[in-house]
Amino acid sequence: MSTIVHKYGGTSMGSIEKIKSVAKKVILEKEKGNDVVVVVSAMGKTTNKLVDLAKEISVNPDKRELDVLLSTGEQISISLLAIAIQSLGYDAISFTGYQAGIRTKGIHSKSEIESIDVDRIKENLEQGKIVIVAGFQGINESGDITTLGRGGSDTTAVALAASLGCNCIIYTDVEGIYPVDPKLYPNAKKIDCIGYKEMIEMSRLGAGVMETTSVEIGYRKNVPIYVTSSSKDTKGTYITGNESTINCKPIIGIAIDNNTSILTIKNILLKSNDISMIFDILSNENLEIKMINQIASDNENTNLSFIVSKGDLGCVDKAMYEIKSELNHVEVYKDLDVSTISVVGKGINYDVINKIFNIFKTNNIDFKQAFTSELSISFIVDDKYKQSFIELVGDEFNL
Repeated sequence: MSTIVHKYGGTSMGSIEKIKSVAKKVILEKEKGNDVVVVVSAMGKTTNKLVDLAKEISVNPDKRELDVLLSTGEQISISLLAIAIQSLGYDAISFTGYQAGIRTKGIHSKSEIESIDVDRIKENLEQGKIVIVAGFQGINESGDITTLGRGGSDTTAVALAASLGCNCIIYTDVEGIYPVDPKLYPNAKKIDCIGYKEMIEMSRLGAGVMETTSVEIGYRKNVPIYVTSSSKDTKGTYITGNESTINCKPIIGIAIDNNTSILTIKNILLKSNDISMIFDILSNENLEIKMINQIASDNENTNLSFIVSKGDLGCVDKAMYEIKSELNHVEVYKDLDVSTISVVGKGINYDVINKIFNIFKTNNIDFKQAFTSELSISFIVDDKYKQSFIELVGDEFNL
């Protein structure tokens, strides 16, 4: 007998009928003789609806209270799934993050899992029960409910698999991992196997199938992760460290981050405390800063450009107001109509770069900024160029 952690997302838990379907699939796994732990997300668009409710009261809700509110979505899912499994004659028990022993650290809405005490889960598995755990949440050292940010249920599932020493299966609304979002590039060919490092890079740069932290945990703890469809009986994608099975194409895929905006600050005085004051203000707002570019305008002034999350726009607006209030000589503005498009792979050499820049040149596509890493080259482009650039890169590299 082995233990397997299954994770079902919001789409597969989107209605009572879908929850009943998940219950049947979980029972089938149990009937194979395996111990089963199920991690679930909130039903459908529940989390978005809860955020909207909070924002009807406050444009920038208190993060602690927002965590308390958002955690209820997963609690609805775990209880309904437990009831569905019990109605089919099988023993199941649901746990919130706190009840499952998930301890967190860090700030509200973006906490990290610090440790998991799986004793209670193991005790119930030994009693023959199917254990259902609320994803996306835990409890911090102060006893407050916290949430893990976007894709937090993936993180919960892989972290639990690591603590239990078992495999993790992520059920999604797609058949596996694609080099490009098939909605944007229908010709995309599903990847059978991808390395941890490449998947981390894809996730970090905006690919939505897996959350970055979840894959990082899988990499550090060597957790086998399998991503497959929750509705179709088709072959999925393995995320692994086994080099002999990994896709060896020089370009693995394209990651698209629509959650991109640019905060630009001009005319910063170099011989002053302007820069330190700006960073203090941004730090106090807990902004998710993805990239910083500094462009010198002359010997006395400089310009700073921050790539930030659209999800932090309330904090961005507050930071902009504070910066302009404290430094009335600077210009501050934001650009929302942009996306970050990243080409990811182990083989990003001069030939690849030349092909990409040729796409820009021959198709009259402009980019605002570019940045690189060991496994990627990223471009910030106006949204009006996004679709055509994705298609051209996909065709060029046969993705």
